[in-house]
Amino acid sequence: MAGPGADMQWCFSQVKGAIDDDVAEADIISTVEFNHTGELLATGDKGGRVVIFQQEIENKNQPQFRSEYNVYSTFQSHEPEFDYLKSLEIEEKINKIRWLPQKNAAQFLLSTNDKTIKLWKISERDKRPEGYNLKEEDGRYKDPNAITGLRVPVLIPMDLMVEASPRRVFANAHTYHINSISVNSDEETYLSADDLRINLWNLEITDRSFNIVDIKPANMEELTEVITAAEFHPLQCNTFVYSSSKGTIRLCDMRASALCDKHSKLFEEPEDPSNRSFFSEIISSISDVKFSHNGRYMMTRDYLSVKIWDLNMESRPVETYQVHEYLRSKLCSLYENDCIFDKFECCWNGNDSVVMTGSYNNFFRMFDRGQRRDVTLEASRENSKPMQVLKPRKVCAGGKRKKDEISVDSLDFNKKILHTAWHPQDNIIAVATTNNLYIFQDKVN
Repeated sequence: MAGPGADMQWCFSQVKGAIDDDVAEADIISTVEFNHTGELLATGDKGGRVVIFQQEIENKNQPQFRSEYNVYSTFQSHEPEFDYLKSLEIEEKINKIRWLPQKNAAQFLLSTNDKTIKLWKISERDKRPEGYNLKEEDGRYKDPNAITGLRVPVLIPMDLMVEASPRRVFANAHTYHINSISVNSDEETYLSADDLRINLWNLEITDRSFNIVDIKPANMEELTEVITAAEFHPLQCNTFVYSSSKGTIRLCDMRASALCDKHSKLFEEPEDPSNRSFFSEIISSISDVKFSHNGRYMMTRDYLSVKIWDLNMESRPVETYQVHEYLRSKLCSLYENDCIFDKFECCWNGNDSVVMTGSYNNFFRMFDRGQRRDVTLEASRENSKPMQVLKPRKVCAGGKRKKDEISVDSLDFNKKILHTAWHPQDNIIAVATTNNLYIFQDKVN
């Protein structure tokens, strides 16, 4: 798998979603996730819907169009609810989707809003039974006295139907808003994290979960940090990490004790005194944490940077990549328009050699770890001709602006890429702008 530098060009493949400028709140994409093979791509939105796209079978005559994704299934995962005890509305927005490894012909995924996690089964049906003895074809029961012979029901072919059915509902375990779910490598359990607690669930059991982290102080006025993200290790079923709003990451071992309040490792970078400002604490809050596929590293995203940590070294990250350092001088206005609280996600490519994350103005960034190169690309309708190569973008932080550069002052902070996903085996990426899903692939010569 090539890196994103000079040796690799990215092309536009597809865009999903409406073109019009006035975006309905319900259509804003809130999560994007490939399944383990990359054949399916799921998105969740603020309207509580899950849309699944399926990769078309590769056309041998046109290998350059290998990654067409078409709608496979759409279903309403969550509905708006009301908590009568607390007089709070619970919105239907899908916060996270996580696929379970496939075990049979059906696919399973977990989706969550702020309070309730659901396990969905997505299955195909292309046959229907016909020739019942006790009922008519339209479902009405026959008069038993009118039945004179015995028929053997048969299955007859029909048009393919994709059905999504809720198999489990995991509710009433979180006082605060759920920000993460993560399926364990044992494929039997998963965790869910909110601002102050992390719970461990068995996929078969909905009426109880085990609280494995609780950072809620006895007196809420003493609260100094909240949990922002959590994830299980991809290979070791006893290990998980959670990040905090103070910029620390704690690695916990469930073998050590039932309640993992005492971490095994604490990853924290000492702050550079020269960069200290009023906004230091806000921008050091970690918005996402992801283990590499090989389990050796983890990546964290804070407001201005992406950091790669070696699990064997807690004192500082082994790599730090500046995502949009040119915004450091704009933190005051970003605080006023609340953009400073945006939660950007990050992802690894299939072999952990490149990482990707989003930025403003519908820009997204890739960092090639081996070659120490980076590139800024843009998801926009202007570059949406099939197989059109994306031109790298440059932002001018100050001084004289070159011809192809964009001035910091002309960046659109309403256009932001918070959610990105990378195909687990191919150079195919999915990038969510406000209500559109862009799919890009590497150029096939």
